[in-house]
Amino acid sequence: MGMSIMHDTVVRVAPGTTPDYNSGNPLLRLLDLVTKTRFAAERQAYLQQHVQYLFPYDSLVMYGPQGGGADGLDPAKPDSKQDSKDDFQKQNVKEFQITDTYLARGWVTAGDWTGPFLKLSYRGGPDSKLSQTANHHLGPSIRLYLKVRDKDTATPLTVPYNEESHRYEIELWGYPGDGLASRLEDKGRASIARGELVARPDLVRGLYSDFAREGLDDKLMTQVHPENTMHPILPLHVEAAWSDISGAHYDSLGGANYQYEFNMIVRGWDNYIGVGLSPNPHGGIGMLHYRNLLSNYLKYKGVKELEGMNGLGRQIEPWMLDAFGKRAEGERFENFFSVDYMDLHILMNNCGIGLHRHRDNQEVFFMVDGQGLMVVGDWCKFPQRERCFEIRTLRSGHFAMLKGGNLHGLFNSTNVDIFLFMFGGYD
Repeated sequence: MGMSIMHDTVVRVAPGTTPDYNSGNPLLRLLDLVTKTRFAAERQAYLQQHVQYLFPYDSLVMYGPQGGGADGLDPAKPDSKQDSKDDFQKQNVKEFQITDTYLARGWVTAGDWTGPFLKLSYRGGPDSKLSQTANHHLGPSIRLYLKVRDKDTATPLTVPYNEESHRYEIELWGYPGDGLASRLEDKGRASIARGELVARPDLVRGLYSDFAREGLDDKLMTQVHPENTMHPILPLHVEAAWSDISGAHYDSLGGANYQYEFNMIVRGWDNYIGVGLSPNPHGGIGMLHYRNLLSNYLKYKGVKELEGMNGLGRQIEPWMLDAFGKRAEGERFENFFSVDYMDLHILMNNCGIGLHRHRDNQEVFFMVDGQGLMVVGDWCKFPQRERCFEIRTLRSGHFAMLKGGNLHGLFNSTNVDIFLFMFGGYD
């Protein structure tokens, strides 16, 4: 997998002191970015529970260990201060630095059509990289070079400045044909008129009905409409670069382009690798309806399309501990999920599990009842994507799988208690 440790800052916490987690909490700061997101059409056009966000970040500040381990500030250095499994403080995020771009995707409705959308937004004002490169002369619009999976723009997209959000923003809908404006209300029509809302079914593809339960028995879900921008389990890879309107000045990661990915591992009633019916299950009575969520056995074993999708195994980097608390020279792979604990949590209104990392282990957050905003990100750099916080609504009957190197957190933004089942390998 090739995780790379980033040289982020680790803040030493003096023995006998405790950080102030209530002031400037990074989880609340991240959720504030969600609430400030503005979409091109009226709110009722969007299936709110299915909207997903990507907030890329440049750097992190982590807290260091507590007590006698306060000087163990390198998480990749094999020493007892960072290897200690009973020190939770060293996992916690203190701060992060967001980049100029953020992305969102989800389902949207116009008349009798429901399909996917993809939004890209770039920071306005003088502090963005592109503004600095262009000597602060960007004007009313900029350009976006975009690739979604295997489809790219033949010509760059023109992205207008949004006076309300103070950002350059474009929202691409998978709506086919003409007449989208006639199916929208005033806000959506105005967004079309200024070029912020654009129908691009060549880039953003699929229908909400593509994944209706009927007709999916015994099919491998990776083969069901894999082109759909909102596929329930396939990652969505997006490549992007920005320029001023003349094309003379770029923010393109030195010409390599930015690589983004919606790839949170979520499984449940609507997100599965296989679904079907089983009569007389294990010699019993009646008909069993099942969902295969993650699997290393039977018909899923060795299936090429599921490589990297099963999620039960993990890559062991040289600086990580394996399931037995040991290291091995070089990289290796564990083809199983090690479980050392199982917990039930109740999160009351405005309670949030803070942003933290697990250096070594895997963990599952299963929503038993209720819904919460799930955050997953990378404290390590992966070769196929920039580091991003990905945020989704985790609903009842669904779980998120966290891998070694993932940051994560969960917030209850509802007015009722939510019930969470957690299990994993101890870290």
